[in-house]
Amino acid sequence: MGKFIELTAADGHKLAAFVAQPAGKPRGGVVVIPEIFGVNSHIQQTTDGFAADGYLAVSPAMFDRVQRKYDTGYSQPEIQAGVAIMQKLDPKNSMMDVQAAIAEAAKAGKVGIVGYCFGGTISWMAAARASGLACSVPYYGGGMHGLINEKPKVPVMCNFGETDQSPTLAQAKEIAAKHPGITAHFYAGAGHGFNCDQRGSWNAEAAKLARSRTIEFFRKHLG
Repeated sequence: MGKFIELTAADGHKLAAFVAQPAGKPRGGVVVIPEIFGVNSHIQQTTDGFAADGYLAVSPAMFDRVQRKYDTGYSQPEIQAGVAIMQKLDPKNSMMDVQAAIAEAAKAGKVGIVGYCFGGTISWMAAARASGLACSVPYYGGGMHGLINEKPKVPVMCNFGETDQSPTLAQAKEIAAKHPGITAHFYAGAGHGFNCDQRGSWNAEAAKLARSRTIEFFRKHLG
């Protein structure tokens, strides 16, 4: 089980991060970027899961810049509150927070990044803008289509739900077409947030398949 530590970004901002250690010698490091619900129980469980697969897993509290200890559920008011905080974030600052998490995860070797929803967008951005990454796995990043012109510097594998509205299937296919070098998987019958077993949109089959592909991708690029 992981625990919270404090990271310091390049501008001196201090942020919390949930860190889970693998049992044996780590295969590498994984940065886990949360959805707009903060480093909540689901993200902690997900981070613990990557540690169980052999990685030093680090989930930074990206919302600490606006509101510390942000941790909510998935009701409509909570979604609206999360979106409001997300809109106050400056991408430059978010990348500094990602960079701090990469530095922590790098203690274990090569580093990959994975993110869900808001975290998917951040993971896509990080593939182009961050340093020290070996690969990136964005899940259904709602803001990815608006960042279609980013130029990933590392191997990227995207997981999209075919019934998602953010991004839509058409937008997701456009991203894949514009970046023939990336791997894009599309999950039939899966919508936004299909990986989260605490959400109504959870799709057990798609979540399991996407996770196995993600681990395989990390095995290939991290160890």
